[in-house]
Amino acid sequence: MQDTELMLHTLLELGESMLADGAEVRRVEQTLTRMGKAYGAVRMDVFVITSSIVLTMCFADETAVTQTRRIEKSTVTDFGKLEAINAISRSYCEKPFPVQELADRLHLAKSCRPARWRLFVGSSLGGGALAIFFGGTPWDGLSAATFSLAICLLQLYLPLLCKNKVLFNFLSAFAVGAAICLTCRGLPALHSDKVMIGVIMLLVPGVAFTNAVKDIFIGDTISGVMRLIEAVLWAAALALGFALAGSLVGG
Repeated sequence: MQDTELMLHTLLELGESMLADGAEVRRVEQTLTRMGKAYGAVRMDVFVITSSIVLTMCFADETAVTQTRRIEKSTVTDFGKLEAINAISRSYCEKPFPVQELADRLHLAKSCRPARWRLFVGSSLGGGALAIFFGGTPWDGLSAATFSLAICLLQLYLPLLCKNKVLFNFLSAFAVGAAICLTCRGLPALHSDKVMIGVIMLLVPGVAFTNAVKDIFIGDTISGVMRLIEAVLWAAALALGFALAGSLVGG
């Protein structure tokens, strides 16, 4: 029974990590079901929405154990970590290994973080390229690349003070939007709208929108609608932040 309790706890940890890293609901349910059956359960009842996971394992001796996990982590897309967790689940389903080893591997995968310089470089290149793609000049691209670094810093440190993602998006958009407008007023050669477009694309919740639509189409209506509303609120907060900065500061 102790191993079973540890297995349940580990599966909930794994499911929570998958949701936080950007996995869709059906994928989480299927992964937990396969791993539970590989462990020895004859039936797995898994219910996942964006805010909670309910997991029941039924065994051949007619015993059943259930645990529930409240999901409080906000989604921060990390496909590298998601791939590492998927590799662990596939490995376990092919050839089950001790539960403690599974827990240790999961802890190691969760502790991995991408190098910050890659985040900075990728964001700068993305923001600058998008500004030019949407009609900006090379100087607009360079400006957008610079302000993309500010977005990275806000993403790293502002969540420590602001846990609400809607408020975080609004504050980030307003702060960076105001800085862009002030810069463009001092440098008339820059186009504030093009710079803003490049920077705002880094914060647009594209994965959340995609997962919401996918969840709805495959039948997970509750999760899909919840995610869709959440994504719309995030996007609205971004638009409001940049619009307010533009109206108050000008550019």
